[in-house]
Amino acid sequence: MNGPKPKPEILLTGATGCIGGRLLDAFEAEGRQVRCMTRRPEALIGKVGPESSVVRGDCFDPASLPAAFTGVETAFYLVHSMGGSADFEARDREAAGNFGDAACAAGVRRIVYVGGLGAAEGLSKHLRSRHETGEVLRASGVPVIEFRSGIVLGAGSLSFELIRALVERLPVMVCPSWVRTPTQPIALADLIAYLVAALDLPHRESRQFEIGGADVVSYREIMCEYARQRGLRRLLIPVPLLTPRLSSLWLGLTTPVYARVGRELIDGLRTATVVNDSTARDVFPVCPLGLREATARAVEDEDAVFADTPWSEAALAAATVLRWGGVRLRGRLIHSSAVDLPVDPSAAFAPIRRIGGVNGWYFGDWMWRLRGLVDMALGGVGMNRGRRDPEYLAAGDVLDCWRVDVCEPNVRLRLTAQMKLPGRGWLEFDVTPRDGGVSRIRQTAVFDPSGLWGRFYWHALYPIHVLLFGGLLRSIARRAVATSP
Repeated sequence: MNGPKPKPEILLTGATGCIGGRLLDAFEAEGRQVRCMTRRPEALIGKVGPESSVVRGDCFDPASLPAAFTGVETAFYLVHSMGGSADFEARDREAAGNFGDAACAAGVRRIVYVGGLGAAEGLSKHLRSRHETGEVLRASGVPVIEFRSGIVLGAGSLSFELIRALVERLPVMVCPSWVRTPTQPIALADLIAYLVAALDLPHRESRQFEIGGADVVSYREIMCEYARQRGLRRLLIPVPLLTPRLSSLWLGLTTPVYARVGRELIDGLRTATVVNDSTARDVFPVCPLGLREATARAVEDEDAVFADTPWSEAALAAATVLRWGGVRLRGRLIHSSAVDLPVDPSAAFAPIRRIGGVNGWYFGDWMWRLRGLVDMALGGVGMNRGRRDPEYLAAGDVLDCWRVDVCEPNVRLRLTAQMKLPGRGWLEFDVTPRDGGVSRIRQTAVFDPSGLWGRFYWHALYPIHVLLFGGLLRSIARRAVATSP
């Protein structure tokens, strides 16, 4: 008896990005075969499942594309160039043309693409390029399913990261007129649901679908809702004076990470991005979330993504190095340091699992006790709760002023701070075996500040954190070497 027929392979571009990465997870959860095309295959090492594959392909190098399309029925085009070039419109046209031609030559039956909402008249360069990309793909002769989407609310989305950065950093915002522009934001999970459902459409002619969330709101309302859910009080003062150019300069000063794309992004915010054609609601089994639910999901997803990230690796590879205060990754502030020891992982981890309680904190115990007294004066738990067992820890255990989130013996211990803080804090220890019988202990302190006061707290106390955590790591290292067999 023959088994079930395997589902046709999918070609996915942009798997290293926010939408592409989540789409890859969704496809793999359904057991679909996915081929990820990227210019940097090494960036996807360890990020794809056993049924997926990775192939090198560059939309600006036509010769690299034919091999990627072999055996592919549906190709997802999630590529754009706004962040990498001043002349991104021309580059977007070139990339889409090469991709469409290669898809047509390989007999691909459908291309799925995510563009942007907005009426044709008066579009910004960014939105105009999104529309033109869809036109270029359709000109290849391959049927194209184009989803025209509003801004995406989800962890890693440029729109959401921009809103988060502004609200977190600015207690008072002087807001230009574009904050009143109507838009229809869509939750990242809903966008992914539409993309997955596109595979079930019949292979016929090209179609466009306008998609958005359940609510039509202004950008001001989005920022206020994010502030509400984060427990932040924010004052937004509307003024009619900031042009798109001045707005982009303001954006670059307050959130420098967006300086390269700020002007084009801000220019696009002048255009109303709302759904005028509700056909997608009739065709697809998706019930989009409203603003409140989408924002809550975005915040939760951001926490989950960050929690799943190996923090020591993230701190070194993906974070922004600050002049003062360590590094920053998605709004979190991180101090990370490591030491290599000539011991095995179990010996390296032994003093880590014994930390706290009657064993103390190995360095600066008086500073820990002082911090505990301050915490109790503020109504917190202090440092007197001890620990359940002097030798072993498990997830959920109380450890003085911390709670154990994760304890993997000889590998990792992650603690969540339960003292009173203007934000949220974690402390993590990782043990990694190295060549030559060496183990590396990496200690990472992470702080998620709540507004401006939280940032001030971290930066003001940074020298004390460096002293305290540095001494703690050195003391752990000495104990590990001294007790190693």
